[in-house]
Amino acid sequence: MTHLMPIDVMPIDLSDLLAWCESERAWLRQTIETLVALESPSTDKAAVDRCGDELASRLRGIGGTVTRLDGGDRGDHIVADFDGASPGLLVLGHFDTVWPVGQIARMPLREEAGRLYGPGIFDMKAGIGVAMLAMRAVREMKLPYAPRVTMLWTTDEEIGSATSRSAIEAHARQVSAVYVLEPSLPGGAAKTSRKGVGEFELTVHGVSAHAGLDPERGASAIHELAHQIIAITALQDVERGVTLNVGRIAGGSRTNVVAESAHASIDVRVSTMADAARIEESLHRLRPCLPRTRLELRGGVDRPPLERGPGVVHLYELGREVARALGRDLAEGAAGGASDGNFTAALGVPTLDGLGPRGDGAHALHEHVELEDLAWRSAFLAALLSRARKVH
Repeated sequence: MTHLMPIDVMPIDLSDLLAWCESERAWLRQTIETLVALESPSTDKAAVDRCGDELASRLRGIGGTVTRLDGGDRGDHIVADFDGASPGLLVLGHFDTVWPVGQIARMPLREEAGRLYGPGIFDMKAGIGVAMLAMRAVREMKLPYAPRVTMLWTTDEEIGSATSRSAIEAHARQVSAVYVLEPSLPGGAAKTSRKGVGEFELTVHGVSAHAGLDPERGASAIHELAHQIIAITALQDVERGVTLNVGRIAGGSRTNVVAESAHASIDVRVSTMADAARIEESLHRLRPCLPRTRLELRGGVDRPPLERGPGVVHLYELGREVARALGRDLAEGAAGGASDGNFTAALGVPTLDGLGPRGDGAHALHEHVELEDLAWRSAFLAALLSRARKVH
C-alpha cells in the first residue's frame, strides 16, 4: 500500500501564493460566471456540451491537454492533463446541474452581501473555477513540487454517473490521490466520509378480484406492500448511519378492484460497505405476509460509501496543515449524500472531498458561494497539490 506524505519544507511563502490568487480574483469570477451562464442540466446533452465546449477551451488556455470522452446520450466528459512529476493526482468534479435551461431567468447571476448567486454555482461550477486557478498558480508561480495533474469534469453526476463511472475509476487507478471539488460543508469543512446510496424497486404481485362481489378470491398487492413497508422501515439504524426511505409507491387500478400489483421505490443510505451488504441481504430475504402474493426486488447499492479510512485521514491531516499555514483551520465532517469521490475511495485510492468554496443552497433557489472564500480556496488547493507526493 502507498501513502501520501507531506514535503518537509515549503520554500515558497504562502502569503505570496495567496496574494497572487487574490490578484486573479477577476479572472476567477469571470470564469465562474461564464460557466454558470451556460446552463447544463444533466439530461440536456446539447446544453451540457455547450458548457463543455467553453470549459475545454478555457482548460486549453491554462495549459491543459484536453480530451473529450463520449457521454453517449449525456454530455461529453472533459479530461485535462497537466504535465508534472509522477505519480499524479486526480482533481474530480462535474459540470452538470439539477436546474433546467431557463432557470437562470429565475435565479440570475447576482452579487449581494458578499455572495455570488446563480444556478449550479455552489454545486459545483465555482469549484471548477477554483481548481483552474489553483492549477494556474502551481504552474505560473513555479511551486516547488508540481505533480502531474489530471482534471476530470463529468456530465452525469447528478443522475447517477452511469456514463462516467468507468472513466472515473480508470483515472483514479493511475494516481496517488483524488481531490474532489464538490461543495464544502457549512463553514468550509472538508468531507471525510459520505454515505453510499442504493436504489431498490419492490414489486408486489397479487390476485385481482371484485372488491364487493368476491373479495376473498383476491389477494391485494397493496395490502401486502403495506406490510413490507413496515418491515423495510424496521431495517433502519439511524445511529449507524443506515436509513431506508420508501419515497414513492403506486398500485391498483380502481377502488372496486382488489389490487393485482403494487410498487415501491426505496432509497437506501449506508455508511460502510458492511452495512451495504447487510441491507441488501435483508431486503432480498423479505417474504410475503399474505397468501397468494409474491415479491420481486430489483436494484442495489450502486454508489459505495466513502469511508473515513487511513488514506482519507492522511489527506485530511495534510489539508489541515496547509490550511493552517494559510491562516485558517480546516474542519471535517460527514455528508449524507454521495459524490463521484465515493467511487474512487472504494477503490482504495486516498480521496478528500468537499474542497469547493463555502456557500449554501445546493439544489435550492438561494444557491450561492461566498466571494471572500474563492481566492483562498484556490491558494489552498494549489498548496495542497504542491505538498503531496507518493512514497513507498
